[in-house]
Amino acid sequence: MHQTTKTSPSNSNRKSSALKLVDSRKSLSQNPSLHEASLNSIQSIISFFQSKGIHQKDLAKIFGMCPKILTSIVNSDLNPIFNFLSQELKVPESKFRKVINKCPRLLASSAKDQLKPSLFYLQRLGFKDLEALAYHDAVLLVSNVENTLIPKLGFLQSLGFSKEEAVGMVLRCLALFTFNIENNYKPKVEYFTGEMGRKLEELKEFPQYFAFSLDKRIKPRHMEVVEREELVRICLKCLKALMRSLQS
Repeated sequence: MHQTTKTSPSNSNRKSSALKLVDSRKSLSQNPSLHEASLNSIQSIISFFQSKGIHQKDLAKIFGMCPKILTSIVNSDLNPIFNFLSQELKVPESKFRKVINKCPRLLASSAKDQLKPSLFYLQRLGFKDLEALAYHDAVLLVSNVENTLIPKLGFLQSLGFSKEEAVGMVLRCLALFTFNIENNYKPKVEYFTGEMGRKLEELKEFPQYFAFSLDKRIKPRHMEVVEREELVRICLKCLKALMRSLQS
């Protein structure tokens, strides 16, 4: 007689314990394949990360941001990513944890189809600081070249900057590649040329302008300057009036 195979309660409990590292409801909604994942496959991924120096306490954040990682294949999906960090970015194994905690999305990206093309594009532009890219701007490596990086450079050129000038700006401030065109660039450009009455070419020397919050930093600082200038104008006007009265 055929017997139905039942899942071992102990295995089910251990799988639940592994999934406690993440918000299981969110993870299952974002990665339905988790329903079919075996305990051994999840444990092998956890063990692999620990072998790379990533701590147990780091995994909740990593899996929470990228549930897809829980159904990755170690040899074909994850190993190439760490090889990329080591060989292309020159990250020592002792620093893997720092890089991954800074940008967990690296682990959900294809080394061949995503990470290497992004690095190649940045290097073609003239970017050479691999350490800064690994430890501070790794998010650029998970940004699609065609849909994210190139359009940002194109927007700067649409403002009237040459390609060489636009490239110079992003090399001085890599964060320019991370800003949203509609929500960041356009409002700040309008404020810069409108309310502040400045010329766009000034941004070539200070592209970091786009990194500051428009409402929390730029507008309040600009208003302070305007009020200070107005106060100086009033004081000078009063001083001139006083001098005229003394001379009469």
